[in-house]
Amino acid sequence: MTASVLSLELSELELKRGDRLLVSGLSFSLRPGQLALVTGPNGCGKTTLLRTIAGLARPAAGSIRLGGQLVTKLEPIDRGHIAYQAHLEGLKKDLTVRENILFFMEIRGVSDSEHEVMQELGIEAYADRSLRQLSAGQKRRVALAVLKLGGAKLWLLDEPLTNLDPEGRELVSGWLNQHLADQGMAIVATHLAAELKRPGSLLVEL
Repeated sequence: MTASVLSLELSELELKRGDRLLVSGLSFSLRPGQLALVTGPNGCGKTTLLRTIAGLARPAAGSIRLGGQLVTKLEPIDRGHIAYQAHLEGLKKDLTVRENILFFMEIRGVSDSEHEVMQELGIEAYADRSLRQLSAGQKRRVALAVLKLGGAKLWLLDEPLTNLDPEGRELVSGWLNQHLADQGMAIVATHLAAELKRPGSLLVEL
């Protein structure tokens, strides 16, 4: 799969939680440089949709294809094109921020120095604190920084602005702009669609 020609196609997608139907007949596509904003009330299926696109859950019906391939059948190397940031941060809480960054740099093959990475991501000030010592906003900022490290072409973000101060929200907005300018794609589940909307972005209401 060639990263430069990736596209995402959702066709007649149906999602369930247990016996409850969450989403039915959902179809849309994304091309490089495009953003989709997923909105709707709590419990409507926004997180389930992101998890399904990431290949962490299976749809009840329909298909999701990245670069023409079903996401449920992607090879491990091709799964690296997808970066999913859940609402609950997947960080190592007993490690420091620096140790978390180094861990994810190693598993994602990032060769830059951790100092440069943390400086760029705006988290150097608390680099040697344990995750347990951080505020909710600082944890969210570190989690989003980890997502940015891997160079994935498709970002799946679940409420990325939650718990962030204005500076953090501006930083994340800037990362998103740069990701799209670099011909990446992003799907963002959010209650703040107006703040994240860009020209040409799709609005997906569940």
